[in-house]
Amino acid sequence: MNSETTTFYGIGRRKESVAQALLTIGSGKVVINDKPAKEYLQDNESRLLRINKPLGTLNLTNSFDISIKTKGGGIAGQTDAICLAISRALVECDPNNRSGLKAEGLLTRDARIKERKKYGLKKARKASQFSKR
Repeated sequence: MNSETTTFYGIGRRKESVAQALLTIGSGKVVINDKPAKEYLQDNESRLLRINKPLGTLNLTNSFDISIKTKGGGIAGQTDAICLAISRALVECDPNNRSGLKAEGLLTRDARIKERKKYGLKKARKASQFSKR
């Protein structure tokens, strides 16, 4: 870890969601938009596991207090954005963490976004039903 700083910052994006993570050395408390993580993520265990995966990969589960600001999109997109933000903050904390996180695929930005609507169609690809007569 860097000896001169005790806070580490990372930003993550997924679909329309953006998350900013601030890691401080502490006891493992996670706060998202001023709410406990369990409350913000609606007690969904899979989302909580997704957020804690970067810390679990490096065996740092109770080493950092995490403060997250997130906006845009839905809960699923925000969860993936938070995961990427925490991973990037852990790399800033110690560059040696990069190889372990990279092997798990936690540093890859998922670039898939919603396709734009085209004129003459109802949605991006949905057309009105064809009528022969």
